[in-house]
Amino acid sequence: MYCVLLTPAYSQSLQYYNNHPDSAFFKSPDARRIGEQILLWQRETGGWPKNVDMVTPMTDSLRQVVADQKTRRNDSTTDNGATSQQIVFLAHLYQNTGEERFKQAFLRGMEYLLSGQYSNGGWPQFWPEKRGYQWHITYNDDAMISTMTLLRDVAQQKSPYDGNLTTAKQRKRLQKAFDKGVECILATQIKKDGRPTVWCQQHDHVTLLPAPARAYELASYCPIESVGIIRLLMGIPHPSKRIRESVHGAMAWLEEHQLKGIRVEQFQNEEGKRDVRVIQDVQAQPVWARYYDLENEQPFFCDRDGIPRTKLSDVGYER
Repeated sequence: MYCVLLTPAYSQSLQYYNNHPDSAFFKSPDARRIGEQILLWQRETGGWPKNVDMVTPMTDSLRQVVADQKTRRNDSTTDNGATSQQIVFLAHLYQNTGEERFKQAFLRGMEYLLSGQYSNGGWPQFWPEKRGYQWHITYNDDAMISTMTLLRDVAQQKSPYDGNLTTAKQRKRLQKAFDKGVECILATQIKKDGRPTVWCQQHDHVTLLPAPARAYELASYCPIESVGIIRLLMGIPHPSKRIRESVHGAMAWLEEHQLKGIRVEQFQNEEGKRDVRVIQDVQAQPVWARYYDLENEQPFFCDRDGIPRTKLSDVGYER
């Protein structure tokens, strides 16, 4: 309901501009217009909804719809890069224009991130209102890792978060939240026979145990999310013994569970659609499955019926 199709003239995304911080662009009328749209989309919670094009010029009718939904409390999220991408863009914009409204929106966004942290250090993917699996501590799609990376970078005043964007008191709060997040990461790491392994996509926000989400997302060992977590831990200067043991345990698990002699290739199926299949290839680089079961640590695949399968070919096309 929120998606706005990109036009050829506005084919870039917030992520593109954040990754290519051209000062000339962030001083341009176009950048200010995008910034104003970001301000309009920002909920009173301080966060933003996901899967929204905030680059293409908005119509008057869409502006009114967005303005009318300003008070929504159930769609602010860090899923799919939401909120963090807007915050980064606003930081670039303020540093290049000095306009206070962009700084204040940035600070409201940072307060939103702080407000979502559980006492155990984890974050859900939606708040303040959430339902179902949205309560879980969420590593899926790097939601929590993106949040923690942003908190760390702002606390350390990395560009574009330098200058007077934040105060020393604010940065101290951000660093404290980051440190609590690290404690949560260490506490949620799955242990097997007392050894640290990797992480699930999401963990119960009370028990910290691996937890399921959508029907095809069963509680499991999840290499993809674990890679982002490992990178974050490896970026901590002067890591503690516990952090070092966590990284070493996770790396050892990944080493033990790589799949050799196969590769996944794309092909056109009988209906003319793009599909994928597993091919035997003794020279293929190692790969990892999306999920490994918690009992036997074996790869599995899952469809919307929630039944784990051992072959990718047994999963329906939609998945």
